[in-house]
Amino acid sequence: MPATSPAPAHQERHRRRRNRLVALAAGVATVGALAAATVPGSASAGENHGGGGHWPGRYQDVQLLSFNDLHGNLEPPTGSSGRVTEHQHDGTTKTIDAGGVEYLATHLRKAREGEKYSITAAGGDMVGASPLISGLFHDEPTIEALNKLDLDVTSVGNHEFDEGAKELARLQNGGCHPKDGCYTDQKFQGADFPYLAANVLDEKTKKPILKPYWVWKKKDVKVGFIGVTLEGTPDIVSAEGVKGLSFKDEVETINKYAKVLQRQGVKSIVALIHEGGFPASTSYNYDCDAPGAGDGVSGPIVDIAKNITPQVDALVTGHTHNAYVCTIDDPAGKPRMVTSAASFGRLYTDTTLTYDRRTGDIARTAVKSANHVVTRDVPKAPDMTELISKWNTLAAPIGNRPIGHISGDIGNTGTESPLGDLIADAQLAHGKQLDPETDLALMNPGGIRAPLTYTAKAGEGDGVVTYAEGFTVQPFANTVNLQDFTGAQLIQVLKEQVTGPNAAAPKVLQVSSGLTYTLDLTKSGADRVVTDSIKLNGAAIDPAATYRVATNSFLAGGGDGFPTLGQGTNDVVGADDLTALEQYLTANSSATNPIAPPKADRIAIVK
Repeated sequence: MPATSPAPAHQERHRRRRNRLVALAAGVATVGALAAATVPGSASAGENHGGGGHWPGRYQDVQLLSFNDLHGNLEPPTGSSGRVTEHQHDGTTKTIDAGGVEYLATHLRKAREGEKYSITAAGGDMVGASPLISGLFHDEPTIEALNKLDLDVTSVGNHEFDEGAKELARLQNGGCHPKDGCYTDQKFQGADFPYLAANVLDEKTKKPILKPYWVWKKKDVKVGFIGVTLEGTPDIVSAEGVKGLSFKDEVETINKYAKVLQRQGVKSIVALIHEGGFPASTSYNYDCDAPGAGDGVSGPIVDIAKNITPQVDALVTGHTHNAYVCTIDDPAGKPRMVTSAASFGRLYTDTTLTYDRRTGDIARTAVKSANHVVTRDVPKAPDMTELISKWNTLAAPIGNRPIGHISGDIGNTGTESPLGDLIADAQLAHGKQLDPETDLALMNPGGIRAPLTYTAKAGEGDGVVTYAEGFTVQPFANTVNLQDFTGAQLIQVLKEQVTGPNAAAPKVLQVSSGLTYTLDLTKSGADRVVTDSIKLNGAAIDPAATYRVATNSFLAGGGDGFPTLGQGTNDVVGADDLTALEQYLTANSSATNPIAPPKADRIAIVK
């Protein structure tokens, strides 16, 4: 349905939303709240801590609830994506089923009870790479869910740019999709919360494409938020998605806007950073700062945290899908809280910021934080159940359609995965439809978002692959592109898996049938790819010969640290990658002759 009037201003919607009472489901199970932070030693005995009595005291606890990398997972994620690991007191670990916005809403609403000063913030990638229920509708369902979750503010992440800056602006401001129109009788209203994009500039105006910061205010308490995504976003998003944009250094940007907020009298500042780290433990309740905890957290966020101005009091991070609650010293040597709540709505972080009314700053010695599991043993939030039902009803005719059959689980884990091989084979088959001279296909592992499971998920029957399942595997709508490369370029592409931006963490491309080589991880640099082992259908790659290669459009633009893939010639653009997978499954499987999981034996790994 076409739009009939412009969307109301974001600021007015946000003001109205904050004035509405939140309807809570009856009988919600009790969730333990964090203990109040200790009053700093500078507080005198006669001062209140939390505003009790007839006038506010000097110190006020502000609750900050945060999460990150939801990726449109409205329904509980399945498999390993729907579990978290918990460290037990006896040194063992256990896994807990977690996630789903029906449960996330219940947990957040319960956590807010009794908290007069409570903020909910997010660290980016709320949308993008989403399951069918959200991705099919350009993530409008997720924005609606976040509005109902009473999200106050989020940074952008790299996936917010999957469909470009104009689509991100539509998610913020509302309106019907420019091609697909409106999906319901009610026009999409957009986000009630601000998306912050301080380090994402329009190349023409040199200004941020969305708000760089936002200030939360209640009575005399003010907390500022600065939102950034990782500077390397153009390396992991399609070239079309970031066209006309520039991405600036995270630290320089945050420090710049921290000064702006300070000049406005905002002394309490939280940075929302879509970049993260790697904790020494996979347990969600790993305490980085506990005695004997090991190396704490490593990765990009460490250098970022060490260089952000001490004016910033806490960092909410994301991107790596890991869980951690750590302190990292700021440039003044003062510990500062850095948190991440894994991904897919499986966790939320509860942080207590103790606001000093005398200085307007956070008393950092009193900051407490912990991650909490979004368990599924609490009542579902009825409004979220209704939202999911509405969108599932619209998606069902498309999502329930069978597209193939498999004889067992086809996983997407490992350096070379069975599902990676299957997708590469599908793209090679599609490439040969476009051009019979197509030689091989390469697939980036980050473009594979979930496994194909044998057990029926929605009554379709064991082994049946539905369109919804295929969409969950490949939700990006990349096209299959054909390009010509010399053998020397093809060898260089394989070396780029372990050099340049991929040197520290090899990004191993999934390869189609017929391409084989050895990856020796005991070596370093480009030598990890054994050049004389690279063969196509048993024949060594000829550096001077020309090879026709199928990739998705993301790789064809040089994405994921493969610049040579952006230098191909004689381009031909085919169907989207999900269509290629569907065609392959339909043509090569049936109920009586399902596809078996590939052996994943095309790359010989030496460790």
